[in-house]
Amino acid sequence: MKRQKSKQMCEKTEKQHELDKRYLRMAAIWAENSYCKRRQVGALLVKDKMIISDGYNGTPAGFENVCEDENNVTKPYVLHAEANAITKVAASSNSSKGATIYVTSSPCIECAKLIIQSGIKRVVYSENYRIADGCELLKRAGIIVDYIDLNE
Repeated sequence: MKRQKSKQMCEKTEKQHELDKRYLRMAAIWAENSYCKRRQVGALLVKDKMIISDGYNGTPAGFENVCEDENNVTKPYVLHAEANAITKVAASSNSSKGATIYVTSSPCIECAKLIIQSGIKRVVYSENYRIADGCELLKRAGIIVDYIDLNE
Protein backbone atom coordinates (compact mmCIF):
# COMPACT_ATOMS: atom_id res chain seq x y z
CA MET A 1 0.00 0.00 0.00
CA LYS A 2 2.78 2.41 0.95
CA ARG A 3 4.68 1.64 -2.25
CA GLN A 4 1.59 2.25 -4.40
CA LYS A 5 0.98 5.62 -2.72
CA SER A 6 4.61 6.59 -3.33
CA LYS A 7 4.30 5.64 -7.01
CA GLN A 8 1.11 7.71 -7.34
CA MET A 9 2.85 10.71 -5.76
CA CYS A 10 5.78 10.33 -8.15
CA GLU A 11 3.42 10.18 -11.16
CA LYS A 12 1.52 13.23 -9.89
CA THR A 13 4.77 15.16 -9.45
CA GLU A 14 5.92 14.12 -12.92
CA LYS A 15 2.60 15.19 -14.47
CA GLN A 16 2.78 18.54 -12.66
CA HIS A 17 6.35 19.07 -13.87
CA GLU A 18 5.26 18.46 -17.48
CA LEU A 19 2.31 20.82 -17.01
CA ASP A 20 4.64 23.45 -15.51
CA LYS A 21 6.93 23.20 -18.54
CA ARG A 22 3.98 23.52 -20.91
CA TYR A 23 2.73 26.69 -19.17
CA LEU A 24 6.26 28.15 -19.19
CA ARG A 25 6.55 27.50 -22.93
CA MET A 26 3.21 29.25 -23.39
CA ALA A 27 4.47 32.21 -21.33
CA ALA A 28 7.55 32.35 -23.58
CA ILE A 29 5.33 32.49 -26.65
CA TRP A 30 3.23 35.21 -25.01
CA ALA A 31 6.43 37.22 -24.35
CA GLU A 32 6.80 37.55 -28.12
CA ASN A 33 3.96 40.11 -27.98
CA SER A 34 6.25 42.55 -26.16
CA TYR A 35 7.62 45.50 -28.11
CA CYS A 36 10.58 45.75 -25.74
CA LYS A 37 13.88 45.24 -27.56
CA ARG A 38 16.20 44.56 -24.63
CA ARG A 39 14.14 41.84 -23.00
CA GLN A 40 10.79 40.19 -23.64
CA VAL A 41 9.06 38.61 -20.64
CA GLY A 42 5.76 36.75 -20.53
CA ALA A 43 3.53 35.67 -17.65
CA LEU A 44 0.48 33.43 -17.26
CA LEU A 45 -1.73 33.24 -14.18
CA VAL A 46 -3.19 29.75 -13.76
CA LYS A 47 -5.80 28.60 -11.28
CA ASP A 48 -7.41 25.15 -11.23
CA LYS A 49 -5.66 24.32 -14.54
CA MET A 50 -7.26 27.34 -16.23
CA ILE A 51 -5.40 30.38 -17.52
CA ILE A 52 -7.12 33.30 -15.79
CA SER A 53 -4.79 36.07 -16.96
CA ASP A 54 -1.74 36.80 -19.04
CA GLY A 55 0.77 39.58 -19.43
CA TYR A 56 3.96 40.68 -21.09
CA ASN A 57 6.26 43.59 -20.45
CA GLY A 58 5.36 46.80 -22.22
CA THR A 59 4.08 50.33 -21.97
CA PRO A 60 0.72 51.19 -20.37
CA ALA A 61 -2.40 51.25 -22.57
CA GLY A 62 -2.52 54.36 -24.71
CA PHE A 63 1.26 54.90 -24.69
CA GLU A 64 3.50 54.50 -27.72
CA ASN A 65 4.83 50.91 -27.87
CA VAL A 66 8.46 51.92 -27.34
CA CYS A 67 10.02 50.52 -24.16
CA GLU A 68 13.56 51.92 -24.43
CA ASP A 69 14.84 55.47 -24.71
CA GLU A 70 17.48 56.66 -27.19
CA ASN A 71 20.22 55.23 -24.92
CA ASN A 72 18.53 51.79 -24.91
CA VAL A 73 17.53 52.21 -21.25
CA THR A 74 14.10 50.89 -20.29
CA LYS A 75 11.65 53.73 -19.71
CA PRO A 76 10.54 53.99 -16.07
CA TYR A 77 6.84 53.54 -16.84
CA VAL A 78 7.21 50.18 -18.61
CA LEU A 79 5.10 47.53 -16.87
CA HIS A 80 6.55 44.11 -16.13
CA ALA A 81 4.77 40.98 -17.34
CA GLU A 82 3.74 39.98 -13.81
CA ALA A 83 2.25 43.43 -13.11
CA ASN A 84 0.29 43.31 -16.36
CA ALA A 85 -1.11 39.84 -15.57
CA ILE A 86 -2.02 40.78 -11.99
CA THR A 87 -3.70 44.09 -12.89
CA LYS A 88 -5.60 42.37 -15.70
CA VAL A 89 -7.02 39.72 -13.36
CA ALA A 90 -7.84 42.41 -10.78
CA ALA A 91 -10.02 44.15 -13.39
CA SER A 92 -11.87 40.90 -14.16
CA SER A 93 -14.31 38.75 -12.21
CA ASN A 94 -11.51 36.25 -11.44
CA SER A 95 -9.36 36.12 -8.33
CA SER A 96 -5.64 35.41 -8.22
CA LYS A 97 -5.91 34.06 -4.67
CA GLY A 98 -4.31 30.61 -4.64
CA ALA A 99 -3.14 30.83 -8.26
CA THR A 100 0.23 29.99 -9.79
CA ILE A 101 2.08 32.53 -11.92
CA TYR A 102 4.32 31.21 -14.69
CA VAL A 103 6.86 33.78 -15.78
CA THR A 104 9.80 33.56 -18.15
CA SER A 105 12.08 35.51 -15.79
CA SER A 106 12.26 35.42 -12.00
CA PRO A 107 10.34 38.34 -10.48
CA CYS A 108 12.02 41.57 -9.41
CA ILE A 109 11.38 42.93 -5.92
CA GLU A 110 8.50 45.18 -7.06
CA CYS A 111 6.70 42.33 -8.84
CA ALA A 112 7.34 40.07 -5.84
CA LYS A 113 5.45 42.55 -3.64
CA LEU A 114 2.52 42.52 -6.08
CA ILE A 115 2.55 38.71 -6.15
CA ILE A 116 2.46 38.53 -2.35
CA GLN A 117 -0.39 41.04 -2.07
CA SER A 118 -2.45 39.36 -4.79
CA GLY A 119 -2.59 36.01 -2.96
CA ILE A 120 -0.63 34.01 -5.53
CA LYS A 121 0.66 30.84 -3.84
CA ARG A 122 3.29 29.65 -6.32
CA VAL A 123 5.76 31.16 -8.79
CA VAL A 124 7.36 29.10 -11.56
CA TYR A 125 10.05 30.68 -13.73
CA SER A 126 12.55 29.59 -16.39
CA GLU A 127 15.29 32.27 -16.34
CA ASN A 128 17.02 34.11 -13.52
CA TYR A 129 16.67 37.87 -13.27
CA ARG A 130 20.01 39.58 -12.57
CA ILE A 131 18.97 40.35 -8.97
CA ALA A 132 17.61 37.56 -6.75
CA ASP A 133 15.90 39.71 -4.09
CA GLY A 134 12.44 39.12 -5.59
CA CYS A 135 12.63 35.34 -5.13
CA GLU A 136 14.08 35.76 -1.65
CA LEU A 137 11.14 37.97 -0.62
CA LEU A 138 8.62 35.52 -2.09
CA LYS A 139 10.13 32.61 -0.14
CA ARG A 140 10.15 34.72 3.01
CA ALA A 141 6.41 35.28 2.49
CA GLY A 142 5.83 31.51 2.26
CA ILE A 143 5.23 31.44 -1.48
CA ILE A 144 6.49 28.37 -3.33
CA VAL A 145 9.15 29.37 -5.86
CA ASP A 146 10.21 26.85 -8.51
CA TYR A 147 12.85 27.20 -11.20
CA ILE A 148 12.45 24.98 -14.25
CA ASP A 149 15.07 24.77 -16.97
CA LEU A 150 13.18 24.42 -20.25
CA ASN A 151 16.33 23.11 -21.93
CA GLU A 152 16.50 19.98 -19.76
